[in-house]
Amino acid sequence: MPAEALRASALAFQLVAPPAGFVDDPYPLYAALREHDPVHELAPGSFLLTRYADVAAIYRSADVSSDKQREFAPRMGAGTPIYEHHTSSLVFNDPPLHTRVRRLMMGALNQRAIARMEPGVVALVDRLLDGLADEPAPDLIEHFAAAIPVEVIGNLLVVPPDERGPLRDWSLAILSALEPAPAPQVLARANAATTDFLDFLRALVADRRARPGDPDADVLTRLIQGDGGEQFSEPELLHNCIFLLNAGHETTSNLIGNGMCALMRHRDQLERLVADPALLPTAIEELLRFESPLQLNNRMTTAAMTLGGRELPAGTFLTLAIGAANRDPAEFPDPDRLDVARKPNRHVAFGHGAHACAGMNVARLEARIAIGRLLARYPAIDLAGAPQRDPRLRFRGFRALPVSLT
Repeated sequence: MPAEALRASALAFQLVAPPAGFVDDPYPLYAALREHDPVHELAPGSFLLTRYADVAAIYRSADVSSDKQREFAPRMGAGTPIYEHHTSSLVFNDPPLHTRVRRLMMGALNQRAIARMEPGVVALVDRLLDGLADEPAPDLIEHFAAAIPVEVIGNLLVVPPDERGPLRDWSLAILSALEPAPAPQVLARANAATTDFLDFLRALVADRRARPGDPDADVLTRLIQGDGGEQFSEPELLHNCIFLLNAGHETTSNLIGNGMCALMRHRDQLERLVADPALLPTAIEELLRFESPLQLNNRMTTAAMTLGGRELPAGTFLTLAIGAANRDPAEFPDPDRLDVARKPNRHVAFGHGAHACAGMNVARLEARIAIGRLLARYPAIDLAGAPQRDPRLRFRGFRALPVSLT
């Protein structure tokens, strides 16, 4: 697109009606927004932030709120199951509730718990890689990336293996309600999925209360028992179990799928990683930056502030364009170049501060094992057809990623 047309498209940009091609490649328009309108008005009292410095400042600010009751009520319907879920989970709350819930959650996802997960994740990945070779048309999403987090979180919560079938579809339906303008049928599916998921968890929790597991190996038992005399209420427990699965599923499957597609399209970096697996930790950080699994986040100002020369009163809605911030040349030299050895790399894919992703180290572990062992087994892996991009804006990933293993 010519520069002037791109500028005009940026100035007219609306998340509820993005231009053609935006889902496939949002980065040129993000670059135009950073240059011409970095604090971009989406609607009266609502702005999109695309510069790294502004996004990072909002993540650090004490004058913003993560509570979504005011924002979600008109979009989802106050009192609906999906509204109840998304206003009860860890990520969409403020202190003191957020502090208490996060402390309980992090107690169950501490470093010892993550270290204990590693052998199981290795075994799961190797089993999936064995199966991938037997597929007549291997799809790196369906047959690999999407299966890993469901099994990992299923193991953490000790969900019986034969009862995990609906978990991914429930997760996708519930998270789709977070799109900027969910259609009525999307909300209907989300409400049905939330109701079914809650019913499933009530039975699982009742069984675990009757027959507790080892709290060092069974995260659900640990969440039920609480920490230091502090416990979840029953609704908090159920909704944050849903959150744990949803957040783990979406981040990890998209990180693996986005990351492998980027590596296959930047063959020099794939071959560099195959030749030097010690680069895996920095490669995972670069893949998180380059194609962030979560593209958009939100806050609401609780005090007046100035951003990009604009005076923003208290009560202003802010949409943080994580994907744009992570391609900002003011922070990342040559930001559209994939560099698996990039340092420093202070990306905001997992947020910052008190609301930094609670499961980020689980996601890093899964991605490091999945991508590392995939490339060790199939170093010649390549695209076998056109990837099918998931059309959602908040979450960036693929619905299908056909590959050839040799």
